[in-house]
Amino acid sequence: MSSEPRPVVTDSGIPLDPIYDATSVADDLAGRLGRPGEPPFTRGPYQTMYRERLWSMRQYAGYGSADDTNARFRYLLDQGQTALSVAFDLPTQLGYDSDDELVLSEVGRVGVAIDSVEDMEAVFAGLPIDQLSVNFTINGTAPIILAFYLVAAERQGADLAQVAGTLQNDILKEFLARKTFIFPPDHSIRLVADVVEYCSEHLPRFNGISITGYHAREAGCDAVQEIGLTMASAIAYTEAFLARGLDFDAFAPRLSFHFSSQLDLFEEASKVRAARRMWSSLALERFGAKKETSARLRFFSGCSGATLTAQQPLNNVVRSTLQCLAAVLGGAQSIHVMGYDEALEIPTEESVRLALRTQQIIAHESGVAKVIDPLAGSYFVEHLTDEIEERAWELVRRVEDGGGLVELLAQGVPQRWVAESAYRYEQEVRSGERVKVGVNRYVDDDGVVPPLFEVDGASAARQRERLAGRLAERDGDAVAAALATLRTALVDGTNSMPHIMQAGRVGATLGEIADTMRAVFGVYREPQPW
Repeated sequence: MSSEPRPVVTDSGIPLDPIYDATSVADDLAGRLGRPGEPPFTRGPYQTMYRERLWSMRQYAGYGSADDTNARFRYLLDQGQTALSVAFDLPTQLGYDSDDELVLSEVGRVGVAIDSVEDMEAVFAGLPIDQLSVNFTINGTAPIILAFYLVAAERQGADLAQVAGTLQNDILKEFLARKTFIFPPDHSIRLVADVVEYCSEHLPRFNGISITGYHAREAGCDAVQEIGLTMASAIAYTEAFLARGLDFDAFAPRLSFHFSSQLDLFEEASKVRAARRMWSSLALERFGAKKETSARLRFFSGCSGATLTAQQPLNNVVRSTLQCLAAVLGGAQSIHVMGYDEALEIPTEESVRLALRTQQIIAHESGVAKVIDPLAGSYFVEHLTDEIEERAWELVRRVEDGGGLVELLAQGVPQRWVAESAYRYEQEVRSGERVKVGVNRYVDDDGVVPPLFEVDGASAARQRERLAGRLAERDGDAVAAALATLRTALVDGTNSMPHIMQAGRVGATLGEIADTMRAVFGVYREPQPW
């Protein structure tokens, strides 16, 4: 007796027909596509895309001390990387100095330790800031990190108007998925707005926020949820900025987005085509954008660490290649490719070089970058793009019916959605319904583990010694005065960025500035979602 055939679906569970033809695509495809560089930007945010300029190859890096990270950056640039992306350790992300007893074992473990402006100077020693484009993966302490970077730029003699890069600065996704929040949501969003306002007034080449679906995806949501929740976040931030009195066209052109790129090649490419169309609609129709550039979604694509396996780690080279290709087919402006050993440890130099070579081979040898949006007009891809967009809009409406993303996060609702999707995925892997090569099929037991990277065990101690030296040398009265002025700004609602920069200039540490914020804002404790 034959059983019912198993339905064929995308990774997000969208049912797939065996074949697609002209009847699979809704009317007015030309209207939904437009031309590259024009609304609704389905085919890409720029007219010429990669024919004029390739995406930025931005490997995510950082560990140990500022000197260690500076060495890794120099290595990557020597290998042909075209932009930098900084990983910070957990103490820095959570607003603690390296000598705080709460965090001693975490200093420099998963990123670089930054206690002061001098550490930031050391990270970029010999690297001209006004000629770089740097992505900072930081959220709870994002204003402090940006302030330290700008002061470091000043000390290099750089013109701040030429400073380019992106600050992640998306605190909502921390409440949703990643959990390195510090302050309650309303105060956290106020700090995000301080940064965006400061950037719109002083840093014309700098993106003050990267609205991020990547971490919810890495935590287990699917591609449709990734896009829907990212658009819900974009709405929440935009409304907060408008309520503050900012002009939409003053900040929207510098909004950036960050998506994951996973393994379902056509779904991943379709996903970002749908996302561009959704943001264009929101910007033009909901928020009344007067500039086309306000409706142009640009994004950084991170290949997925969550899809990599500790078993048979060389298989991850193939996974990362597919993910990079999906990001390119989707039209990413910047890409990070995972090292094959990142399911096990911080990547070795060999692994990160191979990840960069993967980008370079796709860029220069595959031919995929020679044509703009090569998938356009594919019956399957256009159908899938429409389907993802429709389902993501449904999720946006569900969020809005619930009072908006901030309200639902306070109730723990989106957190449950992500957790439920993660649970389904894990059950599918465990049951074998979802094939994971080397894990639940084609398994071998040779147990071969590649040579792994190890952070220098003495690095944390050296970092604390340097911090002690700086604390001994600085003018304590100047630091106290700067922190008092910052506290006043935090209380009365003045933009905090100039005052954080001044505190950094006179030697205040990241922990001291964060403590000043904690004293005013309090510390957030997440409600249990179940």
